[in-house]
Amino acid sequence: MRLDEVWFRYGRRGPWVLREVAVTAEPGQIVVIEGRNGAGKSTLLQLAAGVLRPGRGAVRDRPPVTGWVPERFPAEQPFTVAQYLAAMARLRGLRAAEATAAVDGWTERLGLAAYRHVKLPALSKGTAQKVGLAQALLRPPGLLILDEPWEGLDGPTRELVPELVAEVAGAGGSVLVSDHRGETARLPDAVRWTVADGRVSVTVPAASPMCVVELAVPVAAAADAVAALRAAGHQVLRVRQREAS
Repeated sequence: MRLDEVWFRYGRRGPWVLREVAVTAEPGQIVVIEGRNGAGKSTLLQLAAGVLRPGRGAVRDRPPVTGWVPERFPAEQPFTVAQYLAAMARLRGLRAAEATAAVDGWTERLGLAAYRHVKLPALSKGTAQKVGLAQALLRPPGLLILDEPWEGLDGPTRELVPELVAEVAGAGGSVLVSDHRGETARLPDAVRWTVADGRVSVTVPAASPMCVVELAVPVAAAADAVAALRAAGHQVLRVRQREAS
């Protein structure tokens, strides 16, 4: 996904919030959005998600499945948690059995099982934020966009967010995430996009020394092993079957 010379302002005569933004999020890349309050971080994320349209330029190559978690989940909706997630699963194109499995899996993993039949307006901010995370992940996203995802979350779920980010990136998705709490320190290998004075500068982390480790696993366990290694942030160079001696 790339922003190609994107400009944006609110209203035809308003000042330009973003100007000449030309950045790319590569598959498998984690990008942290930095900048002072009011610099345009949320605007940048909404442009990437397709929530806003550029005044000039274009957003290109956005993956067909994009997960978007706004800073504040829109909880003023007349649905229970289960009803809302089931409806979102259908909108994501999941079949009935797939939708049920996805909703059950994410409500359990994010600690929402006890809230399945609670209406969204009755949720605390942190619990509503978990619902926002769940709906974004019901179908594996090619692009995951998180605007202040740690806000209001309990300790265990805050610890889980970097794991979720690593899983999406390990599966080849791009992840954009902003934060003002200092939680993005948990993503040390992320590329940094800094928003200042309407422009975006890019900082790539220095490459750390690499080594190659060969692992031997049973053939039946190979796919799970590869998935686990990628989810942990490791690069899998190749998979080969050893000839019998």
